[in-house]
Amino acid sequence: MKQYKVVFVSKTGNTKKVAVAIYNGIVSNSKDIVDLEEEEHCNTDADVYFIGFWVNRGSASLDILEYLGELEGKKIALFGTCGFKKDEEYEKKIEQQIKAWIPEDAEYLGSFFCQGKMGAAVRRKYEQMREDPKMEKVADQMIRNYDEALLHPDQADLDRAYQFAKEISEKIGV
Repeated sequence: MKQYKVVFVSKTGNTKKVAVAIYNGIVSNSKDIVDLEEEEHCNTDADVYFIGFWVNRGSASLDILEYLGELEGKKIALFGTCGFKKDEEYEKKIEQQIKAWIPEDAEYLGSFFCQGKMGAAVRRKYEQMREDPKMEKVADQMIRNYDEALLHPDQADLDRAYQFAKEISEKIGV
């Protein structure tokens, strides 16, 4: 029987919500979910991993990247939350940055990304940017994006995450 493991880090709770949806979507009774920040050492005893993170400046936290490097010979899918709207080009860049940490002998299964709300300090930073007349238009756009992100991950995002995990686990089997 294949063992599945969902491993994630979540700064604001967005990625945790997606991790739970992914866990629920895995079609197997042999599965576990682990918040990497709450585990002193997360073992690598599963066969299939769903690795989740919040995107910061186009990448994941160092603890996630290092953990990915330990998953030699495993099957790995990535998932993440990002403050910016769905942008396939940006998501591909993030995916490529993080995939580089996956060992060569691991099998990459794909990725899932959705928008997630950001902390209030981010909006304050954007509001300060508005004080510079040259940055006002850009800042207004970033504030609109911030406000839209407050609604995510929404139920549609969680449903898509569930489906992502379900399809992968049905393809791999139990």
